[in-house]
Amino acid sequence: MNPTVEAKLQQIPQGPGVYLYRDAEGQTIYVGKAKSLRNRVRTYFQQSRNLDERKDQMMDAIEDLEFIMTDTEGEALALENNLIKQHKPKYNILLRDDKTYPFIKLSVNEPFPRTIITRRIRKDGALYYGPFFPAGLARKTLKLIERYFLIRNCNIEASTRGPK
Repeated sequence: MNPTVEAKLQQIPQGPGVYLYRDAEGQTIYVGKAKSLRNRVRTYFQQSRNLDERKDQMMDAIEDLEFIMTDTEGEALALENNLIKQHKPKYNILLRDDKTYPFIKLSVNEPFPRTIITRRIRKDGALYYGPFFPAGLARKTLKLIERYFLIRNCNIEASTRGPK
């Protein structure tokens, strides 16, 4: 094992966070999250581990590792998602597609603002809140917003014509 990796394994804290594995060129090859960084990362480096061929290749390529502490496991999940989208690591497959956690969009740029759930943030002048995880939390929050703030959720455009 690389001496740099071995030294860093001794310093990994116990709490929640995200870990990044890098290859010899410094490219991020894997991003993971854990409730306990120390326990999770060390399992990769145990001699008794049972890995498939792909994970075995990844382990052979690791030359450096980094860890980022978070306050909660939920924060670690959001950070992991963002880092995977940013670095597009070779060995991450689950979150690499465009699936992201939902956001609530408030269309303040419309005459009668509305709220909707979306998984894409666009530069359209709207306000975005989130991400929400689990995804069901976005739906519950949207219902509360609609109930207490009386903001519409339909996409009917306001008519500019008067009554017939």
